[in-house]
Amino acid sequence: MIEALRRRARLNALIRAFFARREVLEVETPIMSAAGNTEPNIEGFQTRFTGHVDAGSPLRWLRTSPEYPLKRLLAAGVGDCYELGRVFRNGEAGGRHNPEFTMLEWYRVGWDHHQLIEETVALVREALAAVGREASVRVLTYRQLFLETIGLDPFLADEATLRAALGEVGIQPEGLTRDDWLDLLMTHRIQAHFLPDQITVIHDWPATQAALARIRREDPPVAERFELYLGAFELANGYHELTDAQEQRQRFQRDLAIRASRGAEVLPLDEAFLAALPSMPACAGVAVGVDRLLMALAGTSRIADVLAFDFANA
Repeated sequence: MIEALRRRARLNALIRAFFARREVLEVETPIMSAAGNTEPNIEGFQTRFTGHVDAGSPLRWLRTSPEYPLKRLLAAGVGDCYELGRVFRNGEAGGRHNPEFTMLEWYRVGWDHHQLIEETVALVREALAAVGREASVRVLTYRQLFLETIGLDPFLADEATLRAALGEVGIQPEGLTRDDWLDLLMTHRIQAHFLPDQITVIHDWPATQAALARIRREDPPVAERFELYLGAFELANGYHELTDAQEQRQRFQRDLAIRASRGAEVLPLDEAFLAALPSMPACAGVAVGVDRLLMALAGTSRIADVLAFDFANA
């Protein structure tokens, strides 16, 4: 445990030095918010403020990422910025997950996702070099990945084909969408076979998985999004960021409809974020799971090995 804390301290120092050289500003944003994350597959923690009533909504959510307040700062003119801090996700506890974990998130004004891929790769390679390791880099599209590994086109294959390609893995199909089957193929059939000393970057995802990314209108349309893996570890998720508030509101509302259909809580939208979005400059942003990076550096599949105390012992 003590050595794990030392490794974490060294990585935090490396991250801060990396961005200091690039003149990217470190900021801190609120951990508690009056709005939750509408993403159907993410659940947040709630808490309640018991102080004076003019402080706003008493019901607050612990952030699942610092994305919305960071984008509000971008809209206010802060420029290139990053945050390194704790985030919280309910129900995510296990060998590779802890309900509270460390996320690094940063934004580059005037960049697209391809430029940000290069910087994210540079950071991961610098972290590897600090422990005496190297990694090759492979960058490919989502479509190319599926065609090469399991021989199907993820944009054209129907849901029955996707389910058949997954095989028997004990998944209950009730309530699963086409995108859920694509995600299951990624985690069960593709991701586990990535080379251990290779950084794999996958870009241009299906438009239905855009989240907060821009959509490029081609045939088929694609989300200007990327994910970065070190070996089988998913480390980063980045976007060429959407700045259209109306389209973002519609995506949030679709999320809420899915949540309602599953019997999950329907959360209030982050109206402050939506109001700021039209003023946000064109930019690209990415989130990196610091604990996952530490796990990859240490060669362990147990998140408990990189924490002072995991959830069961907190």
